Amino acid sequence: MKTCLLLLIGIQLVYAGKHYLQYIYTCVSGDTDFPEFTTVGLVDEGQFVYFDSNTMKAVPKTEWIRQNEGADYWNSETQICIGTTQVYRNRIQTLKDQFNQSESTGVHTFQRMFGCEWDDQTGETNAFDQHGYDGKDFVSLDLKELRYISPVQQGIPTVQKWNNEKSSLDYWKNYLSIECFDYLKKYVQYGKSSLEKTVSPQVSLLQEDPSSPVACHATGFYPSGVTINWQKNGQDHDEDVNLGGIVPNEDGTFQVMSKLNVKPEEWKKNKYECVVEHKSRTTRSVLTEDKIKTNYVSDHYRVH
Repeated sequence: MKTCLLLLIGIQLVYAGKHYLQYIYTCVSGDTDFPEFTTVGLVDEGQFVYFDSNTMKAVPKTEWIRQNEGADYWNSETQICIGTTQVYRNRIQTLKDQFNQSESTGVHTFQRMFGCEWDDQTGETNAFDQHGYDGKDFVSLDLKELRYISPVQQGIPTVQKWNNEKSSLDYWKNYLSIECFDYLKKYVQYGKSSLEKTVSPQVSLLQEDPSSPVACHATGFYPSGVTINWQKNGQDHDEDVNLGGIVPNEDGTFQVMSKLNVKPEEWKKNKYECVVEHKSRTTRSVLTEDKIKTNYVSDHYRVH
């Protein structure tokens, strides 16, 4: 499986009742082993379609899409991706010109992330269309105003051009308001059993050595919606805490870590707990010396 360069906000996180359909286009120029253009399609947190400019073929990445769509679907997806490849080749060159990088031989990346989100419990919907250049926000579509906006000066020419293309604006309004949700609901029905699976987190307390922060590590959970926090004597404790981001594991589950930066004498005379809340269950881990996993070996146990 190819790995996509997630340079925008990143993959949406899924919480109970919410589903999303998302496509990520990535175009790369310069000396790199990464394909010049890739398309990754995701439903919730699982990749279901992949295309790159090396193979020039859209392929299924899950059983549920493979079993429910035939040759016509994959031929259509392939042709769309081939056409988009050429568009993005031209587009990244235009952006290099706008950023005064036309002579640059370094690696540059243009990425688009678009799709929709639907809460099957409340009926609430949302849609998004965001573009990034070299890892920074470049242009986004304001669906309410039906116009593109840019946070950077170099994006103004692109915004002006795209806002004058009324037929394109109307197409994306229709897609992001109607079609995207129709596809999403169909795909959720296709993959209902696998998309609604729940896997509980495995929680450990880790420490490199006695003077290091204690890390509360939760891993192996699905879906990714999770909260992890520390409590001191039964009260939420936000001070001296560093919370990491949610990271995908190779098997499709997720992991996250939160570090508590207090001295041992402090947590030994108080009751500190790491609380991990997931839709599958809530796990409480009381911080005590015997609960900590470490690579450290004290002098008492060293072989002399």
